Amino acid sequence: MTEPVGLEDPEWFINGVALLETTLTPESLMRLMLDIETALGRERIVKWGPRIIDLDLLAYDQTVMDSPGLTLPHPFLEKRRFVLEPLAEIAPDYFHPVLKKTAAQLRDELTEEGQDLIRLPGNPDPDL
Repeated sequence: MTEPVGLEDPEWFINGVALLETTLTPESLMRLMLDIETALGRERIVKWGPRIIDLDLLAYDQTVMDSPGLTLPHPFLEKRRFVLEPLAEIAPDYFHPVLKKTAAQLRDELTEEGQDLIRLPGNPDPDL
């Protein structure tokens, strides 16, 4: 669980990162993710406010793009402990194509305060 970033909110968030293979384009994958959010009841009321689900496309191989609906890699990837901790666990060698650093390096260099993290009990083996 991680402390909220961007708004003062008493509720902490449960975060995770998934690695997947797809034949979808980045734009199609993002549209699918937005459709999933909508199907699960996501309403966009307050930016960075409480929400039932929030799916972000963090990266797509080494793609670099900045379009109206999608920026890759995600523009806040290197600033968010709740992204870098799980990303560095499952893909420590992921190489950020703009910053030229691995996920593990970005995590280790993160100095921003106010991003406390509480690990939930579960399987410690990321391969299971």
